[in-house]
Amino acid sequence: MDAPRTARARIRAELTREIKDEARRQLAAEGAPALSLRAVARQLGMVSSALYRYFASRDDLLTALIVDAYDAIGAAAEVADTSCPRDDFAGRWLAAGRGVRSWAIEHPHEYALVYGSPVPGYRAPEETVAPASRVTLVLCSIVAETNSSGRLEPPSDLPPLTTALRREAERIADAAMVGVPEHVVVRALVAWTQLFGMVSFELFGHFVNVVDDNEAFFDQALRLIGSFVGLPGLTDRP
Repeated sequence: MDAPRTARARIRAELTREIKDEARRQLAAEGAPALSLRAVARQLGMVSSALYRYFASRDDLLTALIVDAYDAIGAAAEVADTSCPRDDFAGRWLAAGRGVRSWAIEHPHEYALVYGSPVPGYRAPEETVAPASRVTLVLCSIVAETNSSGRLEPPSDLPPLTTALRREAERIADAAMVGVPEHVVVRALVAWTQLFGMVSFELFGHFVNVVDDNEAFFDQALRLIGSFVGLPGLTDRP
């Protein structure tokens, strides 16, 4: 690549970063529905027509912010998971969950963008699907590897699944939890929703005057939902 083209690429990358940083500041101050390309351009001292060369619409900018947020929280879960020995399934589960919560607390407005109320008039495109799946795939891999090691301990007294739910569990298992029993797949999905439900309740103030020690409550809940799935050794972990 020639030097002028490289310089242009660097300038474009830097301006793109500045645009997204300003958009995040506006998200924090005004909320996603109020995000405006014109307002972003004004704060950066740009004419709006110049900004449209980087993002063709407000929705394109929102998509970029959403992808960044999903990638960041996914990376937080992945890094936490890989910090543990591969056969320490309880430790991996706790680390990944704590990684999600820590990132959310540090980036509440970006978390709200992807796990809060939908932005009116915005429809997420296909390119957001893979980044949105990163945390889910970390949790699924922990469950699947626990199962393949022979150490999964699901309860035996489980209610039967409907035919439709069994089909859905089979489809999910084929995609992300190969070999995992159908009822465990369903329990893993429940655990996934509980993880983000707890984080959302904390961030959006639903635990006020109910739970004082959010960190201790979250850790205990992580153990409970991990045990619900059938992961071993969670009750005696620090």
